[in-house]
Amino acid sequence: MRKMVLICTSRFAESDNTPLELLEKQHFDILLNPYQRTLTEDEVIHLGNACSGMISGSELLNKRVLEALPELRCISRVGVGLDNIDLQVAEKLGIRVKNTPDAPTRAVAELTISLILDLLRGISMHDREVRNGIWNKKLGYQILNKKVGIIGLGRIGRTVAELLTGLGACVQGYDLYPNRAWAEQYSIEIMNFSDILKKSDIVTIHIPFSKENAALVGEAEIKKMKKGAFLLNLSRGGIVDEAALYRALKDNHLAGAAVDTFATEPYHGPLVELDSIILTPHMGSYTCESRIAMEINAAENLIEVLNDNRDTI
Repeated sequence: MRKMVLICTSRFAESDNTPLELLEKQHFDILLNPYQRTLTEDEVIHLGNACSGMISGSELLNKRVLEALPELRCISRVGVGLDNIDLQVAEKLGIRVKNTPDAPTRAVAELTISLILDLLRGISMHDREVRNGIWNKKLGYQILNKKVGIIGLGRIGRTVAELLTGLGACVQGYDLYPNRAWAEQYSIEIMNFSDILKKSDIVTIHIPFSKENAALVGEAEIKKMKKGAFLLNLSRGGIVDEAALYRALKDNHLAGAAVDTFATEPYHGPLVELDSIILTPHMGSYTCESRIAMEINAAENLIEVLNDNRDTI
């Protein structure tokens, strides 16, 4: 019996057909996302009803959705984060969940460096002004010797740290379980969470989302930061309190910020009013190289599970 696979992501194999070819070689029946956007719960249920495999993106796969997909054996996530999937329900239903943690690391790290340099030099702000007929050079800052605090020293946080040390920044990091041998190798100073906020010129966040770290950086935490500091969030929406960030930028407590992930996406909130913030559409992993590597990895993960005849995890 042929296996049916639903591909939920809206732009799968857009730049390289290899992931689809891998699935086709397994004689899977492939159902693509027909809407070219994030699927709703009802759409996932309707499209995935007879599917034994799913290549997923950021669509919500909660208890209601998973219990309505009786044939589903595997969810293969294109990306790292699994906070949109009810993992406990998936395990209970015997649905194996896989992700692609390595492929997006370099892409997100490079975007982080790009945004830090943009904030320090005001590149996006100057571009807007020139386009509006304003020729007004404002002094910026160099990355050399700036104290950069990294919250979360996993794959992405460590790569950001390594790139920053190569640029001459003074890097300090916080993690629940820091790799101290690695930190010593790259001269990264390990600090507690509060000291990272107080002592950094730039704070960048690279942690997974969980109920415990929702609004981890709120009004009280932002007030601990240096006046004139910069804050970046390229991890998950909801980790930074967006209302508190708006107030801190409006009051000039923070000199600037960059946000790639939001509590609700697409984002249409008040941060768009401010010139001191750079807003990007959750594009951290969106490079040609990273995207195709994630999609190939996701296809391989799905094939591995669906060709495994075990009935349970």
